[in-house]
Amino acid sequence: MYLKSLSICFIAYFFSILLGYFSLVTFNLGHLWLDILLAHIVSTVVIFIFSSVYKCSSLYDPFWSVIPLPIFIFLILSTQTNETSVLRFMLIGVPITYYVIRLTWNWLKTWPGLEKEDFRYLNLYETFRNFKWFINFFGIHLFPTLIVNLCLFPLYYAITINDQPVSFIDWFFCIFTILAVVLEHVSDEQMHAFKKDKSNNSVTMNKGLWKYSRHPNYLGEILFWFGLFGFSLSQSLGNFWLIICPLSMLAMFIFASIPMMDNRSLEKRPDYEEYMKNTPALIPNFFIK
Repeated sequence: MYLKSLSICFIAYFFSILLGYFSLVTFNLGHLWLDILLAHIVSTVVIFIFSSVYKCSSLYDPFWSVIPLPIFIFLILSTQTNETSVLRFMLIGVPITYYVIRLTWNWLKTWPGLEKEDFRYLNLYETFRNFKWFINFFGIHLFPTLIVNLCLFPLYYAITINDQPVSFIDWFFCIFTILAVVLEHVSDEQMHAFKKDKSNNSVTMNKGLWKYSRHPNYLGEILFWFGLFGFSLSQSLGNFWLIICPLSMLAMFIFASIPMMDNRSLEKRPDYEEYMKNTPALIPNFFIK
């Protein structure tokens, strides 16, 4: 059953990216990023169709981590300046590739297959019973796509129209973004090791990085998108207004993802309420004893 689920997932993503690319070469909306946005939405609709047919919206989950790489590659191929820089492409591409491979692999390790949906989606269906189709498409599929697309937008300035020489900014944000993925990576591995012990099923993880932050993996995720924004500053410091892009990601985690995960943990773990009182949601408190 699991191999069947993986096969369906692979087919869905193959057609998703294929039709997204078809959209890019077929339509011209007058701006490169509008073309990318349309292709991104087309790809999302393909995944939505598959997830609807197989009644599992969790089929969308890896889309978040898969899609940055093809968009990054397309931006390189669409460079609009003669002053292209292979070094800059590498400085940006290394953390993106690391992020894509690591997060997708992390999903693969924990995905049970098409027979199970994420509890967050089930909660949304329960809350909005009469609007399940609406919530499924706009809330579970389209909204995250738009957030990711917005957070990738700074790469248009960092790559496609950037004719500036490689500078300290490029190197700094390459290291910054890699470290953000490392933070997310280490956090997830610590949690995986903790969950392997079945006696911890109803116990709160409060060791390693999780001792100082309730969601260190989310912190790493958020910092990754701030890192991508930072690359745009190498084209012009005037691009600082693009900080609204990662701020939108931060807002989504603060007002949606973190509360949903905290509420879930409060229901499953008796000691989580005390953990919440003493441990910050994101920014680590290294003075916790």
